[in-house]
Order: sequence, then structure tokens, then C-alpha cells
Amino acid sequence: LTSSLLAPRRVPTVPVKNLTGSSPVNPALAGITGILMSAAGLPVCLTRPPKLVLHPPPVNKSEIQSIPGISRTCRKTTKKQTKKGKTPEEVLKKYLQKVRHPPDEDCTICMERLSAPSGYKGPQPAVKPDLVGKLVKCGHVFHLHCLVAMYNNGNKDGSLQCPTCKTIYGVKTGTQPPGKMEYHIIPHALPGHADCKTIRIIYNIPPGVQGPEHPNPGKSFTARGFPRHCYLPDSEKGRKVLKLLLVAWDRRLIFAIGTSSTTGESDTVIWNEIHHKTEFGSNLTGHGYPDINYLDNVLAELAAQGITEESLMQEKD
Repeated sequence: LTSSLLAPRRVPTVPVKNLTGSSPVNPALAGITGILMSAAGLPVCLTRPPKLVLHPPPVNKSEIQSIPGISRTCRKTTKKQTKKGKTPEEVLKKYLQKVRHPPDEDCTICMERLSAPSGYKGPQPAVKPDLVGKLVKCGHVFHLHCLVAMYNNGNKDGSLQCPTCKTIYGVKTGTQPPGKMEYHIIPHALPGHADCKTIRIIYNIPPGVQGPEHPNPGKSFTARGFPRHCYLPDSEKGRKVLKLLLVAWDRRLIFAIGTSSTTGESDTVIWNEIHHKTEFGSNLTGHGYPDINYLDNVLAELAAQGITEESLMQEKD
């Protein structure tokens, strides 16, 4: 009993965000909590939250290194022209088998029975509405009329993505505006990766005018927050991710033009479903380190865009 009375009491802490910021909500809640704890006879010690660390310490040019196994330290892209000469019907013919006796199920594009004509009501493709085709890899069945209409409403780049299982046929490309991607090694370690240096990626896309592949052709688009700095560990898996990101960049899949989910601004450059880490020394927003699952997650996101190790065999550094 005596030893328990003499033992030092553990002081509970109340973490407070925005303690010195403009929002009064969190400090007010902390104050109320402190009053209640004091009334109960408990000591109170307010603590500040960890500091957001977006960028690494300053790096001299002499400390920046190129990445072994990857040629150059910069990629530029311009608008790639869509391949001409093949009609949508000719493109899709490579990926389909005709089905003479359709299964007793719905077409997941128009939601009409496959045994009935297509229910697509938009601009009519030059194929009969009652023809049915099966995609050769995944085996999913659709009205050919619906598939051609879906292709015409997309990027028309010679590729097709199954609307049911997302299997990609051909090489998928995106609508990323022209810009520059830089990449190199800096001599600092990321949290959770103390055994290696860091790969820094710098994306820079200027504002411009939307092309025919964008949501509002001829209209200006904005490009907020550029240059954007992103980070990977300079490990074997980190370098693999970088190589695949280079393929994604060349295929114009890293960014797109759309509506920002954070600001609500339309006709602006946005991320395109391949997540990046933009915090260097913290993970307060979910966009930093440590994150033990990040590299595996981004590899899965790249694969969903049709970018895998097989892609590295098809692309040059």
C-alpha cells in the first residue's frame, strides 16, 4: 500500500490539433476535457500533435544522384496522337468471339437481355443491335452494339477494358496533359525506411487548353499545386514502383483533367487513381510514411491500369 502511494502518478495527456491555428473547435474540446479531468481530481497535460513534414531537409545539387538501372533523370510528354485508320469495329474484332446462342442473362452495359437487341439509346454504331460477342480473355458477354458505343465514348486508343471485371485488352493510355517528370535520389531516409535513401519524384504540369480527348475541348484548364513532390524508398521494391510509374507517365495515366475532390474546382489537373506519397517526414494526412502497405497498394493500382512487370519488357527506359 505504501509503495503504491509513493509511486509516481501517470499523467494523462490530451493531444490537441490546431492548437495555434484558426479553428477554435479542437482547442475548445480540449479545454472542456481538461476542466472535466481537473474536476475529477486528475492532472492534465496538454500536448501538441506531431508536426506535418512535407519536404526533406535542404539538399545540395552535389548530393543528388541518378538512379542506377534507369536512364535519364527526366521525362517530358506531349499529346500523343490517337492511331488512325481502324474503325471501332475493327479494333474490337481482335478481342471478341461471336456468340450465336447468347446466355440467358443481362448485358451489363445496357441491362437488356442478351437474347434481345441492345437497349443503347445514344448515337448508333454501325453494327446490328442484336449481335453478341464474348471477350476472349475474361469470357464476359455483351451486345457488340454496346461495346462499340462504350469504345466510342472512351479514349479510342485501340484498347478496351471489360466493364465487368476491368480486364484490359491492348495498351491502355490516358488523357494526361503535357508536362515533365523528374526523378533522382536524395540522401535522406523516409520514416519506416531507415536502411535506404529516398527517391524523389517531381511532377510539373502547366495550365493550358483542353484537347479533343478532355471533358471540355477548347476550354482552359488549371494546374494547381505544381510542381508536386512525391517520395519512394530507394529500395528494390521502390525502384520497381518507379519504373512502373515511368510507364504510367509515358502512357499518360498519372494525371487527368476533371473536378478536384478536395476543392470542387472543375477543369483542373487531378490525380488519376494511382496514389502517391507527398509527405516526406510524417503521415498525418495519410499521404506520407511510415506506411507498410503503400508499395504493395500502388503496385496493385498500377496493375489495375494494365501496368505490370510485363509492361517493362515492352517499354524502354
